[in-house]
Amino acid sequence: MSMRNSTVRAVNRLTARWAGAHREEAGTVFTAAGVWPLLAPLADGAAGPAREELAEALGLPADRAAEAARELLAALDRVRGLRAATGLWTRADLPLEAAWRERLAPGSHGSLSGDAAADHAALDAWAARRTGGLVERMPVTLVEGPDGTKLVLASALVVGVKWLRPFTEWPGEPEAGPWAGRPVRMLHRVTALLDRVRVARGPAGAVTLLEVVGDGGVDVHLVLGEPGARPGGVLGTGIEAVTRLRPATPASLLPDGRPGPGLTVGAVLAVSPEPRLVVSTPAFEVRAEHDLQARARLFGLEQASAGDRDHFPGISSTPLAIGSARQSAVARFHAEGFEAAAVTAMGAVGGCGVPPRVRYRARRAEVSFDRPFGFLAVHRTSRLVVAAGWVTEPLPYAEPGEKTEEEKRREEEEADAAWEAQG
Repeated sequence: MSMRNSTVRAVNRLTARWAGAHREEAGTVFTAAGVWPLLAPLADGAAGPAREELAEALGLPADRAAEAARELLAALDRVRGLRAATGLWTRADLPLEAAWRERLAPGSHGSLSGDAAADHAALDAWAARRTGGLVERMPVTLVEGPDGTKLVLASALVVGVKWLRPFTEWPGEPEAGPWAGRPVRMLHRVTALLDRVRVARGPAGAVTLLEVVGDGGVDVHLVLGEPGARPGGVLGTGIEAVTRLRPATPASLLPDGRPGPGLTVGAVLAVSPEPRLVVSTPAFEVRAEHDLQARARLFGLEQASAGDRDHFPGISSTPLAIGSARQSAVARFHAEGFEAAAVTAMGAVGGCGVPPRVRYRARRAEVSFDRPFGFLAVHRTSRLVVAAGWVTEPLPYAEPGEKTEEEKRREEEEADAAWEAQG
């Protein structure tokens, strides 16, 4: 099953709007492809202003949303390197409209007991299982009591790819910028495929894009803007370029000199006439927690969150309003590959050697990501952006045998969990 162009455009539109709303100089990762399939069934069951607002956020009419979400999730789950799942949990006293439930994407359906601790344990287990432990907790606030949480709708989206050609890792220290003088885990690669690098120009200025090809259906694009450019503007131009809404010039057609941020192009003496692209980028890990209701209008949840009226008569005869909407996400980029995962949940409440001889002049491009930059994980065929983010902290380099702070933290958490399990 392929992805409809209209659905891909709608999800990418939400991704671009979310990226544009990121104004903080802080690292983040998010996936609108995990939010969109939850907004769709909500719109399908909504009425009045809530339905109109959700449809505007989706970029599709509400009466087409449920079918589009079902097709999207099925298509995503068939892409090599992607896994997608949904879940629905309801209180026993919440009657569901049969027609609405039948239009949902296939997924698990569980029960909510009303005991917040017990319910959270079950929801957390689902999140951890569906993401392979990358996201360990369901990002939802459960409210107890008669008018507490009656319904939880969740999605899990996981990206896992191996590079066709792994990077080589060794320590490096950027010479300028916010990472200057810090030993970081630098990844290096040399290839003859010069046009893996392109330059696009947008409202935020020039943006350099590096495509790193995965072994499945997903590739990762690193996006570097001009010094001082805002993350939202850089990511926005990057999204338009990778989705082919904005032209981007490949390195083979760029002029000599510095035609893009972090990029140098020119002719050099070499042992072969083949062009060379030299890549240098840090390994990174980014985690983020998003309260979608803090940007309720962006996600079409402003009306649906008001508890003074029934917004979802198509879901249940019991009045419902959105009480919680959150996403937990993580992304890792390293020498061997890339992993990303996001769980989104919405809760509804009541109301060296001998150098060879140099004989040729060859074209050479060097690109270095040595200051904050963006990344986009993109389905190669449809151009759907499945994950996006901004990197402000590279992974520090640790001597062999020396553990990083992140590794130490994980070991401490595992030790604590083992101690608790022993009673």
